[in-house]
Amino acid sequence: MRPALLVDVDGPLNPYAAKPQRRPAGYETHRFTTPRWEAAERHRLIQWGTPDRPVKPLRVWLNPGHGPALRALPFDLVWATTWEEEADAFVAPVLGLPELPHIAWASPRPRAADGVFWKTPQIVAWAQGRPFAWIDDEITEADRHWVGEHHSGPALLHRVDPRRGLVPADFAALSAWAASPGGPPAGGTACVIDRECGPDA
Repeated sequence: MRPALLVDVDGPLNPYAAKPQRRPAGYETHRFTTPRWEAAERHRLIQWGTPDRPVKPLRVWLNPGHGPALRALPFDLVWATTWEEEADAFVAPVLGLPELPHIAWASPRPRAADGVFWKTPQIVAWAQGRPFAWIDDEITEADRHWVGEHHSGPALLHRVDPRRGLVPADFAALSAWAASPGGPPAGGTACVIDRECGPDA
């Protein structure tokens, strides 16, 4: 079985933290009114006492080159994003990606202890020991430690800078990890960001 690549949208694919008026090179601007975004914004407008105001679409920067680059990696792609199935409806067509499976998050979001990202325990539960790499902008050492303690298979937790999104070095790190001698490293290794992760990592 090939390892899974768990893909977050906001940060890796949408560099939302870049300077507002300086769209990163290679990206295109899209404005989406997804059902979740519209519901959240409508709730905020009601709270602010302006329920009749129109909902402002969500600005999203996407690089169409990321779709082919992701598909070329030796992974099975899975959405690991709060967009959930909406990533297929809005993001995938722009990138030329097929419909992908997604992780359905528990609601309300459970709190994790000791600084662990709320997604992390749910990702490990979803993986059930399957090798995976995960790209997200909120990964920390606490998450790597937690995965190392609770996941029985190999894992690469790779943080992507939300100011720049995925860059060639990120794709190289993912490819190197998947193609390391003997396959991804065994034994629940949660590898360190921004360096290749081989069998001795």
